[in-house]
Amino acid sequence: MKKSLSVIALSLLNATQAMASSQSQSQGFIDDSHMDMLLRNAYINRDYKAPGVRTRAEWGQGFIANFESGYTQGVVGFGVDGIAQYGVRLDGGRGRSGAGGIDFFAQNNDGKARSQLAKFGARAKMRISDTELSYGTQRPALPIVNADASRLLYETYTGFMLTSKEIAGLEVNAGYFTDEQRKSDDRHNSGLDSLTFGGASYQFNDQFRAAFYASRVEDVLNKQYLNLNYKQPFSTRQQLVLDFNGYNSRLDKDYAQSRDTGRSNTIWSLAASYIWDIHTFKLAYQQSTGSTGYNYGWYRDQGGVGDGGNTIWLANSYWSDFNAQDERSWQAAYSLDLSGLGLQGLSWDVAYVYGDNIKTPTGNNGKERELFNQLQYRVVDGPAKDLKFKVRYSVLRVNDAASNYNTSGNEIRVYVEYPFSLF
Repeated sequence: MKKSLSVIALSLLNATQAMASSQSQSQGFIDDSHMDMLLRNAYINRDYKAPGVRTRAEWGQGFIANFESGYTQGVVGFGVDGIAQYGVRLDGGRGRSGAGGIDFFAQNNDGKARSQLAKFGARAKMRISDTELSYGTQRPALPIVNADASRLLYETYTGFMLTSKEIAGLEVNAGYFTDEQRKSDDRHNSGLDSLTFGGASYQFNDQFRAAFYASRVEDVLNKQYLNLNYKQPFSTRQQLVLDFNGYNSRLDKDYAQSRDTGRSNTIWSLAASYIWDIHTFKLAYQQSTGSTGYNYGWYRDQGGVGDGGNTIWLANSYWSDFNAQDERSWQAAYSLDLSGLGLQGLSWDVAYVYGDNIKTPTGNNGKERELFNQLQYRVVDGPAKDLKFKVRYSVLRVNDAASNYNTSGNEIRVYVEYPFSLF
């Protein structure tokens, strides 16, 4: 009994220390405020190889301003955040816009891509100790609802979100969203009725971390996610990293019928990365089972799930996600940090992924393979510090038996990004 009381007392002490180290250190609404700007020039070209499928390409310039206030002082702190996004189309007309995987600029009723796009959002927030509750425009980055930030402008949601870090190493997240704004449009209704989610991640020690989350998209699906990550250092410059990620999903009956598919899917990946100084060698295996493939992302009013364009935290996700029904895939990858050779800020990544056993309505002999390359350079100091150049090139080939699932093609992405602080 005394031992139990001691444990409880220690827990309360830790909570008190957390309270003393967060909200109590607030410098105020104005003093802790800051505003950042991101200039992003982005180009994607997808040269599809299937007969009758046209090449798609879009090019745009984005301006994203993000304001975050501090919290008012006191036991309970209040604040306001805001985001303003503007994009101008530089190319992507003449019938080349409209690819779902690009989605820089939504098409008007006449089929033409919008020439410019402006979006605004804000959220109110309050904090007690290390727990924040907010309502408004949200950009979640969680494995079961991850707003896409990898195209020209950001995808956002509207609703409540709770984030708590009261216990060292433990982060708890929960939320309820009722609106999704696609990254390529200024409309505030993409068909989402509601999305409820919750879960936590915990850093047990320097080597082991775990996470579990669950979500419910109304009239669409229930989804659970598990992550286990283990790091084994061998020296100051060598370590082995094992990373397991897995999803279990069950579609609602009516939604499954609308997509003419089954209802259940379990997909998981296990990656082993060996880091040796400036080199990283990775091997990964990914397996999808069930009566359907892994469903995520896109927009409800277009038949998608609506849980965010990056909600696939799996090892074998590049251009293709290798997430078809019953698909199994293998990856070999290599990364080189050229900073170790005197080229500060320069890195190169290459990966090859092969998938087979893809089941479609026409059979179960579907296969696909992808060769991924990416060269990235970031300015590490000087007036242009953090200016980033990224060139990505992928070659994807899909056999005829998997043509109902995916399409062969060559993809190139060129991004130039410059983040800086306004104040």
